[in-house]
Amino acid sequence: MPRLSRPIRIALSACALALAGLWSHGAEAQTRIKDITQVEGIRDNVLVGYGLVVGLNGTGDDLDDSPFTRESLIGMLQRLGVNARTEDNSLETENIAAVMVTADLPPFARRGSRIDVSVSSLGTAESLLGGTLLVTPLLGADGEVYAVSQGPVNVNGFTVGGAAQEITKGVPTSGRIPNGAIIEREIDFQLGSLSTVHLQLRNPDLTTARRVARAINQFVGQSAARSLDPATVRIDVPENYGGDTVGLLTDVEQLPISPDQVAKVVIDESSGVIVMGANVRISTVAIAQGNLTIRVTETPQVAQPGPFAQQGRTAVVPRTEIEVDEESENRMAVLPEGVTLQQLVDGLNALGVGPRDMIAILHAIKASGALQAKIEVL
Repeated sequence: MPRLSRPIRIALSACALALAGLWSHGAEAQTRIKDITQVEGIRDNVLVGYGLVVGLNGTGDDLDDSPFTRESLIGMLQRLGVNARTEDNSLETENIAAVMVTADLPPFARRGSRIDVSVSSLGTAESLLGGTLLVTPLLGADGEVYAVSQGPVNVNGFTVGGAAQEITKGVPTSGRIPNGAIIEREIDFQLGSLSTVHLQLRNPDLTTARRVARAINQFVGQSAARSLDPATVRIDVPENYGGDTVGLLTDVEQLPISPDQVAKVVIDESSGVIVMGANVRISTVAIAQGNLTIRVTETPQVAQPGPFAQQGRTAVVPRTEIEVDEESENRMAVLPEGVTLQQLVDGLNALGVGPRDMIAILHAIKASGALQAKIEVL
């Protein structure tokens, strides 16, 4: 029997998995393996460096308050053959600023290619607008130089002011240099020579990891994938791929699966934001929400004597109105066992519950043991 081509196998596998998903998981959303996993070893690396920005229009560091800027300037000039050291250290300039330069080195970046860098002021500079970053080596975590940065700094913010008022828009003490660094050292990672690869789940889950392994095994027609833990799926490159690891990963990442998730309620009490997962369930519980509200309104009135009265004077007469609202319109609601997220939200909205009160209610339901979900407070 002739061997099917990879595109045909991908299409057949996708159809089979889609039918299996409709049969076993109902209307659960299908997601590509590519969108929920990443290949172990394919990652960015952070770079950092210290440099000087010159050409500022009097908005740079005060050398008296920023000794590191002074010493960096003197050292740079000495390397260029200029002796800037004096007995009284009377070095005055406001057109230079010490900065930290950061960048992300992408995976498989080759020598000679360029990456973007971010520049942030380190001293007392007021703005980096119009400045130019001088040659700055960018170091990795191992202390080696992986890139060299230089170029004009693009600043989105600005500061304009006079003697009595000053307006600042954005952050003028930080900026970016597009394609501002040249890669000088590569990180050696031979993906194509690997006989075993590991997929890392972005949201670790035992069920999801097992579904990923099953989808891969069904696609390749053998037991090549195995879930090691909730976050890792190991794949042994099948022999029929002839050592083409990249080709295997290209085929695998397009396979659709239905990710599982833990029932969780995420609450941000500072902003009143509540996010509830679809698997949140509630046991039988009765909910009542209401507060005693007393409103006191003062409406003073002016009393005057009648026309042509022999006696009397104008006076302010107090008028006080008191309203007591016990929220008698609200009733206790009973939520039956196993209600869904939509039913929970509809029930709380029917009580007129706002986000702040809803947070308190969810905590109370969890304390009673009726909320079958994890509450995570940000």
